Amino acid sequence: MTRTEPQSEPPYLTTREVADLLRVKERKVYDLAAANEIPHRRITGKLLFPRAGIMDWLAGSGPAAERPMVLGGSHDPLLDWAVRESGAGLATLLNGSLPGLDSFVDGQVALAGLHLPEAAGWNVQSVAARGLAGCVLIAFAGRARGLVLAKGLAGEVRRFADLKGRRVVLRQPGAGAAALFDTLLAQAGLTRDDVIAVGGLARTESDAAAAVAADEADAALGIEAMARQFHLPWLPLAEERFDLLIDRRAYFSAPVQTLLRFSGTGAFHAKATAMGGYDLGDLGAVRWLSP
Repeated sequence: MTRTEPQSEPPYLTTREVADLLRVKERKVYDLAAANEIPHRRITGKLLFPRAGIMDWLAGSGPAAERPMVLGGSHDPLLDWAVRESGAGLATLLNGSLPGLDSFVDGQVALAGLHLPEAAGWNVQSVAARGLAGCVLIAFAGRARGLVLAKGLAGEVRRFADLKGRRVVLRQPGAGAAALFDTLLAQAGLTRDDVIAVGGLARTESDAAAAVAADEADAALGIEAMARQFHLPWLPLAEERFDLLIDRRAYFSAPVQTLLRFSGTGAFHAKATAMGGYDLGDLGAVRWLSP
């Protein structure tokens, strides 16, 4: 019997292979090559990518310190469940969207969950403005955001302006929900003096809804999934984007890849449906890629 020798990997990748590796469309790969932002060659008129160069590019340049396998940023109950259920082995530091972005910039976390409202959308401008390199912003989920209300207030609070004079649990400074709350206040012609801020700050989506369920507040700016979990009335106000900012090296690490693979399973999608208020249509799409 003739023993088959293992075949070595080809030294060059095609545009499709690079797109699959980066989880982007081929058009994005062409754009990166045209801007000389990715290693490439033109061989006999065909665009090819040196495998070794691409892997070095993915790993980033220079002797940058390896990031700790920590998920920072904003709290999301579906993501929190997926980290535990997948066995990814990621630690969590739920410090809010802006502090999470700061932690990422400082190299303290490998990835960060963000839902920062912007004039033209969510997250992309906030991330791009930091001048980051060697990272990617991946779509996780669209989320229904609105008011989680105390029982009996569904007929009385029909719009955000109806919060005037009512007890509201607030989120910590730097949280995406806190930024959106201030925007909605201004749009309604209100200030924070027009609502009664209850003692303490809710640092997670579940904390915010739990405060309303315990009759500590009349309302909280929360997500639909938490209103359902606590069986509380819900007033929808916005559809927001919750994205994951991931370090390029960490992206290919076992913990992050375990989490990303799990997010494509039927169990994950079933959980999102059961929790309610999630749109996974863009899950895994590249929303922004650093130079």
